[in-house]
Amino acid sequence: MTDRHVSSAVMTHPVRLGQAQDLVDRLRLDRLALDPDPDGPPSALRTALVAWSAAAPGAGHHLVVQDDVDAPAELLEIVARAADRFPDEALVFYTNWHARNGAAARLAALAGASWVRAVPDEFTPSLAVCLPTATAAAFRAFARDSEERHDDELFTVFFRGRGRMSLLAVPNVVEHIGTSSINGHAAQGIRLAVCPTPAADAAPLLARGRVLEEPGWVPYMRYGEGYIRLVGQENGPDGGRGHQRWTEALPATGLTEETVRAARDAHLPERLAAEVARTFGRPFAEELWTHCLLLGRQAAHAARRLGRAVDDVPADALDRMRHSAVATAGPAGLPPERRPEAGPDEVRAMTALAWSAVRAGERLG
Repeated sequence: MTDRHVSSAVMTHPVRLGQAQDLVDRLRLDRLALDPDPDGPPSALRTALVAWSAAAPGAGHHLVVQDDVDAPAELLEIVARAADRFPDEALVFYTNWHARNGAAARLAALAGASWVRAVPDEFTPSLAVCLPTATAAAFRAFARDSEERHDDELFTVFFRGRGRMSLLAVPNVVEHIGTSSINGHAAQGIRLAVCPTPAADAAPLLARGRVLEEPGWVPYMRYGEGYIRLVGQENGPDGGRGHQRWTEALPATGLTEETVRAARDAHLPERLAAEVARTFGRPFAEELWTHCLLLGRQAAHAARRLGRAVDDVPADALDRMRHSAVATAGPAGLPPERRPEAGPDEVRAMTALAWSAVRAGERLG
């Protein structure tokens, strides 16, 4: 076990106090951080400032977990070992399956990486974050007088200003539970981890797996349509927050629409596409396949840059991580109101369709 001391807190609101206390007890976390103005306007940042001020004296790192998560009993040990490995990094242990950062993590999983650098043009997922205590103090000072109410948005501004985004754990040991949101995110529907992974697999992957610092351009889906995040788009006039459809962004990737459509004509499995289309429509089935084709292409390029796998990282754990990441691509790509329709049979069909596209993408020039 590591010698680095990680203190911890669960940020919560009185309406979830029982749930939060159960989390503290089960995971052996240190304390609760209560919203100091529970009757005031919703503000995750208000409670986050309390949580980040709760670092224990002498702790090298501080972990803050939100109250609407599930995690294994080994969470603290996994976090502490990661803090030992990356003592100066901001470490994120949950990433949303439908976000640009989620897409970067999915790409990293397929490339065989266990960590990936967060993109600078999106919120930093804040359900489970570990910071060096000096960084936590700097964030509190930075955020104290902000009018922003979303801690995840302010994290990104803070990290961008310091010139170094957080490291995202690709295998997610923390999972979001429920669809309610005190801070106004309920309209996003079912929000789950991009790469849910059991602790037994995640522990060696996070302790010794490779780090993908730059995934290149990143294909992602939102509301049933495919998009591409281009390298450096955070420097645009809107700070990179806009969304470019894959057809619009493709010229900047070195690929052509003709190449993509030729690959789809040659390799899209009609039986699987029809099975997905029966529930979610043909346009979604084709968008999912195209998205995963581009994902497979970028993952193959990233894998070549990473080089050979680390010898003492279990190959079977890496394989299960890849399959976990691909299995969330279909449900995450659906519009929020359609995600409840993705039962086991629908997920199986979408996953099979996604894998066919990933494998075709790995062979794409």
